Formats: sequence, C-alpha cells, structure tokens
Amino acid sequence: MSSHRLILVTGGARSGKSTFAEKYMMKLAPAGSCYYATAQPFDQEMKERINRHKQDRDYSGYAWSSKECSLDLPEQLRQETSCYVLVDCLTVWLSNELLAVEQRKDADQLLADRITQLEEAVGQFSKQGTVILVTNEVGSGVVPAYELGRTFRDHAGRLNQRIASLADEVYLVTAGIPIELKSRMVQL
Repeated sequence: MSSHRLILVTGGARSGKSTFAEKYMMKLAPAGSCYYATAQPFDQEMKERINRHKQDRDYSGYAWSSKECSLDLPEQLRQETSCYVLVDCLTVWLSNELLAVEQRKDADQLLADRITQLEEAVGQFSKQGTVILVTNEVGSGVVPAYELGRTFRDHAGRLNQRIASLADEVYLVTAGIPIELKSRMVQL
C-alpha cells in the first residue's frame, strides 16, 4: 500500500463519515497526523460542536496536530510538511468560501477558481503524502428553493466529482458503514 494517497470519504449528515475517516487515518499513520478543521464558530451551538470535536480528538489518545482552515485550505495544503493530513470537511470549507464572495457579481467564477486551487493543492500534496478528505454528499436531496442553496449544491457536486476523479479510494459512508466505490466503478 502506497504512503502517497488521496482518499475521499463522503456521505450524508451524521452518516459516520468523520469517525470512519479518523479511524482510517489512525490506521495509516500510527504516529499522528495533521487534522484540518474547516468549521467556523458563527453561533454558540457551533462553538459547542467544535469544542466537542476537539475533545473527542484529544480523548482518542491519537497525536492529532490540529489546524483551523476555514478559508485558506489550498494555501495550507501547499505549505504542509506533515506526510498525513485529514481534512474535515470540504463542503463546510466550500460554504465558507461561498459566504465570503456571495455578494460579488463574479462570485460564481471566484468559487470555481477556489475549487480549482483546492484540486491542484490536493493533487500536489498527494504526491508527497496521504490526505483523507471528508465531504458531504449533497446530491441526494431535493433541489433547494433558494438561489444560494442551489449555487452551493451545484458547486459542491462539482467539487466532489473533481476530487473523486483524482482519488485513489472513494468511500461512501451510510449508517456508519463504509463502502469503497472507486474499485467498483464501471468503465464506459
């Protein structure tokens, strides 16, 4: 098994994807790795949620080195010196990026550019180490009733497809059960 890999873990909300990704990273890198957290504490509930996640990582007994990467994820990955990185999660990062530019006329292009920058940074990093990326599968629900929601859903779908195409392994987690998809892919 190569020590240079790109692994994508997707699934719905509360599907167990983060838990699976963390356990998988602990298996791949027994000595510790870098944990990129993308959430921003916009309200009290989110602050509490972030603190619970930090405590869970601390109590795991694993030597996580944590970094907050709410907007600068591509830049952080380009500078990373660790050989193992777990990013949780891409769709939260994408929503941060969208909210940062939503009022601009060129918001759609800016978001597309940021996705390209992330794709390039992830591809480059996976040549030197292993990265596990957690993302939400957003395409299984209803079409959002408002423009911002549709914009997010469309960009998230494209982001997930682009990263999945680069990935060595892609896992779909449902009810805590991971299924590897890439090896089951039908070639057309």
